[in-house]
Amino acid sequence: MKISARNQIPGKIIEIIKGATTSHVLIDIGGKVITASITNESVAEMNLQAGEPAIAIIKASDVIVGA
Repeated sequence: MKISARNQIPGKIIEIIKGATTSHVLIDIGGKVITASITNESVAEMNLQAGEPAIAIIKASDVIVGA
């Protein structure tokens, strides 16, 4: 699959927390955790499961930094 997003971070799914319509997919990227919110339908279609490899793909027009 080719995509335009360049911020691709490989990791492993550590947990999937299902809600009524949206799931939070927690991905360990080397000791840090990124959480993605996606539909339950997408979790099922992609057959996402804890322990499986995944890639966090970040595409944003703005990044805000605070210190």
